[in-house]
Parts: sequence; C-alpha cells; structure tokens
Amino acid sequence: MATFAELKAQQQPIFTNYSNSYAYINSGFLGMSEGINVMGIYRQQWAGFVDSEGKDISPTTYLITGDMPLRVLHGGLGFSVMQDHIGPEDDTHVGIGYSFHADLGGSTLGVGITGTLCNRTVDFSQLHPTQESDPLLQGLSEESDMLFDFNVGLFWQIPESFYIGVSAVNVLQSMTKALNDQTETSASFVNDRTFYVVAGYPFQFEDLPSFTFIPSVGGMTNLSTWQINASFKVLFRDIFSLGVNYRPQESVGLMVGLKIKDFTIGYAYDINTMGLGVPGSHEISLGYCFKLDLDRTSLDRKSGV
Repeated sequence: MATFAELKAQQQPIFTNYSNSYAYINSGFLGMSEGINVMGIYRQQWAGFVDSEGKDISPTTYLITGDMPLRVLHGGLGFSVMQDHIGPEDDTHVGIGYSFHADLGGSTLGVGITGTLCNRTVDFSQLHPTQESDPLLQGLSEESDMLFDFNVGLFWQIPESFYIGVSAVNVLQSMTKALNDQTETSASFVNDRTFYVVAGYPFQFEDLPSFTFIPSVGGMTNLSTWQINASFKVLFRDIFSLGVNYRPQESVGLMVGLKIKDFTIGYAYDINTMGLGVPGSHEISLGYCFKLDLDRTSLDRKSGV
C-alpha cells in the first residue's frame, strides 16, 4: 500500500490593497456594494528575486473578481478567478458564490458561501532536494490535479461607516490521491485552509468635508503562520487617494489611487523591511462599478480606491 506526504499549496496571497480582494476572501461581501463591480489585481512580490541559478522566482498573482446585488435572491452573487505562480508551482482558482443579506435595522449582515475549483501544477523537475533520491519525489516530473473546495464568510456593515468580516478559504482542505501510486512513498496535493479577519471605518471631519479618512486592518492565518496588514488612506473629493500600509516584520507599502467616473485605478509599492537583499513588490489594481438603482443604501466602495 502506497504511503504519501502532503504537499500544501503556498500560503494564500495577501494584497497591499487588500480591501480590493474582499469578493475573493470573504463570500459574505458579495453584492454588498451599490452595483455590478469588476476588480482586477496584479501583484509581483519581491520583483526581480532570483534563485541560486539566476532564475526569476518572484511570486506573481493575478486576481479578477465580480459581484452584484440581486434583490430577487435577497443577497448577491459573485465570481473570482485567481492565478498564483511561485517558482515551480502554478495554482488556478475559480469560484462562484452567493451571499444572503439579512437586514439588521440600520446595518446589513452578509452570510456567504463559494464553491471553488483549484487546478494545481508543480514541475518537480525544477526542485533540487538535498537528497537526490528523495522517495517522496521519485518518478515525478510535471504533475497537476484538480481540487474541489468551498469558502464561507460573514460580512457585517453599517452603510458608509464601520464594517467587519470573518471568513475561511478552503474549508475542506481537500487532498488528492498519491501523485505516483507506482512507488511505496509519494506525495499528494492538499489545499491550505486559511482564515481571514478584516475591518474598517471610513469617516469624515465636519471641518474637512472634502476628505475621507479610511483606516482598516486585515489579518490572515493558516494556524501555522500569521500575516497582518494595517492601512490608512486619505481620499480627496472621492477622486484621489494616498495611503500607507504596514505589514509587521515584512514591509511598508505606499499606495496611490485615482477614480475617474466609475473607473478606479490603484498602485502600491512595498518597501521590504526584512533586509537580506529582498527587493520590493509592485501591485496594480483596476476596477469598474456599474451602478444600479437600488432601493437601499449600501457601503460606498471608497475603501477600494
């Protein structure tokens, strides 16, 4: 009988403009804004980082999300497509989700679930184990498999004010069969279950009506490691924004955003604080909101500028 070890996916990516990824990380958020929203994010982490052979191994992530409210379903629908590349591994995630919206009298609670498919591909020929005859990798070259899983989330908001969300991605932590059942030992793919907490509070001062101040925080963990983002943005006349993000023991991010009618564009650059000669990271986001005529107020998506 074959025995095998787990090969977990790399840790879920975390974005400097993490509020732009809520439709992916929290199913409860789907349909909580004022229209049909489409968001795209490109992130190149540690740009130009190379291995001992001079090959570029900087992690690269592409994310596209879309969501919209549907009153007939008492909630919202959404989708997400993400491709994550690091070294010899490529992961492609596709998800379709639904969020039920409960009116709590002046606030709204979204309770959501998303079904996902993940195609994982690893080129084991690019790996260089310290033990050349490592039995876990014996006979493996480029391997791929499909995993089904689901995400869940709760997202509570007071319109144009405070919000908080808790969620879990890859709840089942799905596992494939042994990649090579012709050997006594082999490896298998397994999704990495990840938990998220996000919160924010956009506010204004009466003496500064042209400015909106947007502090927020986001954290994620797979119960082995933690990553935390703490951000502060200033939005001027709902058009231009500047901000800073701090990721403890990793980076300080500088953010700039521009809104032109229903289009938004944002850029962030992370300055590495880890030392060790690791370069910085680039992140670009593009968004479009097609506003719908709804009979309810909802969270202004200023936090995504």
